[in-house]
Amino acid sequence: MKEKKELQSTPSIWRNGRFRRMFAAHTAASFGDWFDAIAIQVLVAYRWEADPMMIALIPVVMALPGLLLGSIAGTLADRVHKARLMIVCDAAIALLTLAILAVPGPAWLLPLLGLRAAAGVFQMPSQQGLTRAVVASDDLFRATSLNGLVNQASKVAGPLLGAMTLTVLSPQACIILNALLRLCSGLLLWPLRGIGPTLVSTDQQAVAAGQQGKSAAHTAPEADEDKMQEEHVRASRFFNQWREGWAFLWRSRMLLHTLIFGLFGLIAILMIDYQFPTLLRVLAPGNESLLGWLVSAIGAGAVGCMLVLNRLNRISAGWGLGGGYVLVGGAIAALGWAQPGTGLPVLLMIGAVLGVGNGLYIITQNYILQAKTPADMVGRVFGIQSTVIGAIMVVSPLAGGVLIRIAGAGTAFVWIGMTVGILGLAGLLLQSVIWRESLADSSLTTEQNADLA
Repeated sequence: MKEKKELQSTPSIWRNGRFRRMFAAHTAASFGDWFDAIAIQVLVAYRWEADPMMIALIPVVMALPGLLLGSIAGTLADRVHKARLMIVCDAAIALLTLAILAVPGPAWLLPLLGLRAAAGVFQMPSQQGLTRAVVASDDLFRATSLNGLVNQASKVAGPLLGAMTLTVLSPQACIILNALLRLCSGLLLWPLRGIGPTLVSTDQQAVAAGQQGKSAAHTAPEADEDKMQEEHVRASRFFNQWREGWAFLWRSRMLLHTLIFGLFGLIAILMIDYQFPTLLRVLAPGNESLLGWLVSAIGAGAVGCMLVLNRLNRISAGWGLGGGYVLVGGAIAALGWAQPGTGLPVLLMIGAVLGVGNGLYIITQNYILQAKTPADMVGRVFGIQSTVIGAIMVVSPLAGGVLIRIAGAGTAFVWIGMTVGILGLAGLLLQSVIWRESLADSSLTTEQNADLA
């Protein structure tokens, strides 16, 4: 099949038409998500005046699908036409987003957000696997950087455009825009629907082997029995592939340590990730636009960082992961130390530092996970990551809500920021121990992609 041929690197990744379509679709979806995110946070925190525990429930219900379906979604993404699965997910997300317009309050909002998150769980590993399928190994770092750049660029323009839309129109208008952009994403991916699954040939061989030697004339009972055997083969292989994904991750020291290090930091970060409106209500009561400005500053810092990384085309694991957490933790603690009346430039500077750290960490982690994973396991590895993150998000936001109720938003941000910063410092000091497979593995360059994969 065409997609099984060895992909050739191009002088410019923009000459890869398939990647251009993926990039455009990802851009549309990412910008739509930020329109939506700002609108929902304004509705919940400012218009409905929800308390920290109700706000904490939002990421929890959005995380449950990842916990329950993450590994299954990753395994499925390795078996089906990835673009087709992404198109179906885009359509489902668009419909569920429009359904939010009829929601009267937070209690009704939660189940819809959970269903929408379930569609996103199946889309993420499909996107990672499709990137690996359409991009040559030598272009993988740039593709990863550009995909991450879109995520962060949407944090700059998305919240600002969302804040402007909120000022002129309403949160409902932002929600409608997200639905429309999701439909655009699906349409952009439509020409890629023919790219086949990596593992389909294995199933076809198994089914064909089961059919060899059988007579062309089957009775109805025999046909039913053959069908049941084929379904059993598919189910068995699905489970085996899911188990192989976990076994591969356990054997790969670089991948395992990267995930463990990241998840320890996420435990702390996710305690306050959705509580920024709670803190901002204290720093600037009634200023709904401040959330958009701060998120945009975070995105701007990440975009600047990713542009630099894309030009350098390399980053060490220790400095990318450990250094990223040092900056993120320091910025979170600085926000916690801020007092009511703190000037907007100071808050935006803190947000930009947080964004730089976030950009360092995301690019480095995603690159390691893609480059160190064989093409036919990318979906499963990212699906496993989604499962574990889902488990953390069930507990961490609720713990953060309790902490904020007990200690206050400012104190909670200081404690959590210091925890993340200390973890990052440990990563910097111990990088030769944590990521010590070889010196080549720690210096992530495109020339080494073939060896890393």
